[in-house]
Amino acid sequence: MLYFIGLAAGFLLANQSAINAKLGAAVRSPFRSSLISFTVGTIFLIAVFFGTSQHIVPIGTVLSHNPWWIWLGGILGVFFLTSNILMFPKLGAIQTIILPILGQVLMGEVIDIFGLFGAQQHPLTWLKSMGILILFLGIYIAVVLASRGFAKVEEKSDTDHENAVTLNLWRLWGIVAGAISAIQQAINGHLGQLMHSSVGASVFSFLTGTILIFLVVMVRDKSLLPKTFHANEQPFWLFIGGVLGAAFVFAAAYLVPQLGAGVTVTLGLFGSIVGSMAVTQFGWWRSPQRQVTRAQIFGIVVMAIGVLLIKFG
Repeated sequence: MLYFIGLAAGFLLANQSAINAKLGAAVRSPFRSSLISFTVGTIFLIAVFFGTSQHIVPIGTVLSHNPWWIWLGGILGVFFLTSNILMFPKLGAIQTIILPILGQVLMGEVIDIFGLFGAQQHPLTWLKSMGILILFLGIYIAVVLASRGFAKVEEKSDTDHENAVTLNLWRLWGIVAGAISAIQQAINGHLGQLMHSSVGASVFSFLTGTILIFLVVMVRDKSLLPKTFHANEQPFWLFIGGVLGAAFVFAAAYLVPQLGAGVTVTLGLFGSIVGSMAVTQFGWWRSPQRQVTRAQIFGIVVMAIGVLLIKFG
């Protein structure tokens, strides 16, 4: 059941990315899109918190008796979400997916090996190492080889506008953003243990993220929404990305203490790629519709083998 939750959380996150991309275009700013997403997610989590009658350790007590990094989850979440929105037009869909995945898996295993950010320590075995390699192979097959023609078009478009040095910096940012996402999940998982509530930790993470991105929007964009934007004229689903993101953060905070950061991140990534394929296959959220190929399905199977080796290694 825990593995299914991790997969479902990643699946929802893939849908959030498609929704937030549409929202960013509608409000003409990736930062405004992030703010709306975080605000909706915070409201959703607060409702869940009070609806389930959570009993938590006061946040002031937790923060005053634990390391400074314990409150960084929301800030790191803002960095990751906004980075994905910013990277998409620079690197294209393929690289925006695969580079954060590399960072997430690698950092997830580093966190497990050394027991960082309060995570339970899990040594690296040769089976885990093989699982990571097989997982990367599956990602390469499902994301790169299956979309080679599309990737070439994206790469050509990129090089028309960016020089090689700038492109490499964006690629490095993608890997770093993925690593930061893994750190966020580990921090929120530990915070959930300290507060005795995964929901409470998720609320705190989203609330701090909302405050940060609000300040960024007011400094950079000067207004919360463009004058041409009318919420009542938009489809309702344009505003549910925050709920899907909140569900992912909550699931990660709940799973990390029980499965470890490495397995939690891996399950989320696996579910995210499956979700991305579903969005592409059926054209959900008004996304461009493309047929899922046999190579992509084969890549998913290879990735599943890698996940099992990481878990049982």
